[in-house]
Amino acid sequence: MKLLVVAVGHKMPDWISAGFNEYAKRMPREAKIELVEIRPEPRTTGKNVTQIMEAEAHRILAALPQGVLRIALDERGSHLTTRQLAQQMQGWLSGGRDVAFIIGGADGLHESVKNGVQQLLALSAMTLPHGMVRVLLAEQLYRAHSLLHNHPYHRE
Repeated sequence: MKLLVVAVGHKMPDWISAGFNEYAKRMPREAKIELVEIRPEPRTTGKNVTQIMEAEAHRILAALPQGVLRIALDERGSHLTTRQLAQQMQGWLSGGRDVAFIIGGADGLHESVKNGVQQLLALSAMTLPHGMVRVLLAEQLYRAHSLLHNHPYHRE
């Protein structure tokens, strides 16, 4: 199973890349995390916010593999505990289906992306910087996997 992080944005600060890569490299082969960066729509084209989000939505949808389980990150999504995320991960591992976590751009995700997902997931009720979301998501996926395998990383 692959855990794809499909994120609008590129040229992240080094600390974002380092943080994401640290957790991604800790994951075992059966739950590998891969980053798919989506080029953001330039803000200098004269397009309005809706048009920008639509352009980014087309790029996101084109990057998603066929049959992947789609989860969009949105502050209005469902809030899970780490244990609940681990339980969901157990189901994904059992099913063998790849999972794509979709992170929008500066203006968020277009409704066409949100309407096509199986789950809306919130990491926080607060709005977070999109680069930070990559790191937090990767850490939580690692934590959930470690919890499933009784690794001492997670403590309650």
